Amino acid sequence: AAFTRSDARCTHQLIFAPMSPAALRNLLIFGALLIAIDVYAWKGISTAIGGVSPGTRRWIRAIYWAISIGMIALLTWVTISIQDLRATRNYSFLFSLAALLMLFLLPKLVIVVFHLVEDGLEGVRWLWVRFTPGGALPSDGEPIDRLRFLSRTGLALAAIPFSAVLYGVTKGRRSFQVRRETLRSAKLPAAFDGLRIVQISDMHLGSFPTSTDIIRTGIELINAEAPDLILFTGDLVNDFSEEADPWIDQLSGLKAHIGKFSILGNHDYSDYASWPDAAAKRANLERLKGHHAAMGFRLLLDEHVPLERDGERVALIGVQNWGLRFQQYGDLRKAVAGTDPAQYRILLSHDPTHWEAQVQQEGIDLTLSGHTHGAQFGITIAGQTYSPAQWVYKQWAGLYTRDHMHLYVNRGFGFIGFPGRVGMPPEITVIELRTA
Repeated sequence: AAFTRSDARCTHQLIFAPMSPAALRNLLIFGALLIAIDVYAWKGISTAIGGVSPGTRRWIRAIYWAISIGMIALLTWVTISIQDLRATRNYSFLFSLAALLMLFLLPKLVIVVFHLVEDGLEGVRWLWVRFTPGGALPSDGEPIDRLRFLSRTGLALAAIPFSAVLYGVTKGRRSFQVRRETLRSAKLPAAFDGLRIVQISDMHLGSFPTSTDIIRTGIELINAEAPDLILFTGDLVNDFSEEADPWIDQLSGLKAHIGKFSILGNHDYSDYASWPDAAAKRANLERLKGHHAAMGFRLLLDEHVPLERDGERVALIGVQNWGLRFQQYGDLRKAVAGTDPAQYRILLSHDPTHWEAQVQQEGIDLTLSGHTHGAQFGITIAGQTYSPAQWVYKQWAGLYTRDHMHLYVNRGFGFIGFPGRVGMPPEITVIELRTA
């Protein structure tokens, strides 16, 4: 059965269909895997707490299985109801459920790994005793089995992912980092020497609960920089234009001396949502474009604008989304047509894979991108940050330089999927341009 929800702002088809056989099979496989993880993780915990009193052990077992059964039931409900839940467009609720599942699943995986190693060593010991002549292992006389140490270590280390996820969804997603770069170029006109650019990207406004003060905090940090330009490099929303509605007034308060400019990201086209027809999808996009204007941003759609100071100019170019693994709506040649390669040129392009694929051939001086979020996870060791994003993207965060051309990849303002950030704080980039 299907029905259409309509109001003055949007029309969206909600579809409630029975689960397909393939989806049901996948759900059953995934559910069985979760149950296996739960059972084996409890075996590891049970080994680790072998010395506690029977009463304490019963309480630990009851709490563990209450949480585990509750998580499996919740996951089953979400999977069955996912079309319903997506239709409500309440991404904040969905992502909170994802965080809750991660909060308890990741620690179990740590316990499983350590207990698996322990069981493997136990198996080796058994084989040694079983097949080696005279095969009893020497005893050092210690009362505690040394192999049990692995399960106890796994149980202790499980606190790390639990704490990391908890931090990421509470403090991590709101602890903005202002990153600063100074870039020099002989092509930059003297009138633009010292130009201050603030780049923001990937707001994903639908991911935020409407009660949050995170966006206001970010706006205050941006305005405190007194930028000449504010450049937004795409993904204002997750799918639907209405996600931006609660934030229009706040974001219109962003101030820049020269102006505010923006582009679209892959999520802004609403390709990941179902629509009753192409017209409804186009209407959503047109409404989103209107939001950019209401916030005071000049949306650049495969076009360029001149920026002028004291009779000197630089070119600001904006291209629609173009990525090697995502939509390729952008037309870079159209966007740069009419610009002077001898003039300093700044390009806004959401996906950093565009830089090597097409942008470098055009000799663009500075390209600003986002998209990767730095995977919203990272760990810094000896000053070097590592992230799952680097397994997917060659240029995934920060500054990259080739033949006097620069690419800066912003780590993102918001979040999607996992409603937090761990070791990869939301970013406000401040770039100061200087003549060489």
